[in-house]
Amino acid sequence: MAKRTFGNKLWLGFGVTVALTLIMGTASVTALTVVVHAKDDAINLAVNDLVSAEHLTTEAESRISDYRGFLFYDTEDYLDATNSDRDEFLKIVNQLRSTLTDSTAQSLLSTVTTTEAKHAEAISAVIALRQQTTDLGPIRKASNETVTPLRKALQTAIKDLTTRVRADVVTARTSATDRANQAIVLIILLALLATAFAAGVAWRLSRDLRREVGAAVGHIQSSSAELEAAAAQQASGGRDQASAMNEITTTISELLITSRQIADSAQRVSKIAEETSEAARNGDATIEQTRASISAIRSQVDQIVQHMLALGEKSQQIGGVVDLVSELAEQTNILAINATIEASGAGEWGRRFAVVAEEIRKLADRTAGSAKEIRALIDDVRGAVNTTVMATEIGAKSVDAGSRQFDEATGSFRRIAHLVATTNDATREIELSTAQQSTAVEQVNVAAGDTARVTRETEASAVQTKQTAAHLSNLSGDLLELVGTGRR
Repeated sequence: MAKRTFGNKLWLGFGVTVALTLIMGTASVTALTVVVHAKDDAINLAVNDLVSAEHLTTEAESRISDYRGFLFYDTEDYLDATNSDRDEFLKIVNQLRSTLTDSTAQSLLSTVTTTEAKHAEAISAVIALRQQTTDLGPIRKASNETVTPLRKALQTAIKDLTTRVRADVVTARTSATDRANQAIVLIILLALLATAFAAGVAWRLSRDLRREVGAAVGHIQSSSAELEAAAAQQASGGRDQASAMNEITTTISELLITSRQIADSAQRVSKIAEETSEAARNGDATIEQTRASISAIRSQVDQIVQHMLALGEKSQQIGGVVDLVSELAEQTNILAINATIEASGAGEWGRRFAVVAEEIRKLADRTAGSAKEIRALIDDVRGAVNTTVMATEIGAKSVDAGSRQFDEATGSFRRIAHLVATTNDATREIELSTAQQSTAVEQVNVAAGDTARVTRETEASAVQTKQTAAHLSNLSGDLLELVGTGRR
């Protein structure tokens, strides 16, 4: 039985129970058949033999009545009735002789037959005497002497026969009752046996069911508890990660705003550098005109002074923009460092973001370096402007001295043009770097959004898993109660 499955055990127990039920049903039918036959025999004996035996008494009394009527009235009707009563009596005797099975009853029936024959002879003699005379005295005397003793003897014989038949009926009824009791006892024993076996099979199957299902449900409960704990931990981690990703997204948004501000500042610096380059080209044209006509040095010197003053103002403007670029570069560097710290706190999800934040920090460092170079170039521009202004003032005082120093002014102006070209290249590089930085930040923002979405989906899945594990634990507890283990 240990190697059989629970379904095989159930079918085996069901088969044996059905077999016992069939045996009990067959035995019950057989016993009931025997009881029915016994009762039928008893009923037949009571209905046929006993009634016939009692009918003998009735016929005998009826014959006596008709016989007495004939004695009083001497009519053929009473005589025919007397003969008819005797024929019916003999018919009942013959019927009893064929149905009685008890030897004592047969002997008593023979006694009844003999006595009745004697009684009939006596009646016939009295009837013959009545037919010969009308005097009732001798007839009454002959009847009292011969017929009456035989009548009493016949009644006694019939009574003995009836008593014996009644005793046979009681015996048959007792025998039938005994058989019925035996059948009832047999049916009860078979029912008790089937009930005991069914109870044993049910107890065995219930025990196996509780043991096997209880063990399986115990494993399910353990697994569901572990799954619920893991889901709770995963949900908690998902909430923490979602919070970190929200902070990262906020930082990236601020970094994107800063990078856009840097791009706008770089565009303004580039525009100013183009204007400065245009001014430098105009100054170069002025120098060429000065070379063509030394006589117009005074006017050209005035123009140079004006251009140098404008150049100084624009240099100051460039310096302000460079200060703004330096400040933005420092803020970008700080934001990149904060982003790196937040990414390291985010774990595996922030590793890619940490790489992008490092590239942003490098771009910020390059921007700060370019801003420092621009600052140095602007300082050189300012120094060159001051030198040019001093040179033009000296040229205004003395054309001759200005003429001698014209070559120096030409060299200084060429250095200014070179510095302006360098400044224009630096501003274009800053603009390109800020554009790349903006693109990179936007990509990081998109990646952070996807990561936050995946984190929310992970948290929702973890919550669903936790609910499923709790539901599975409740179902396993209900199953344990259903199989009757009594524990959760």
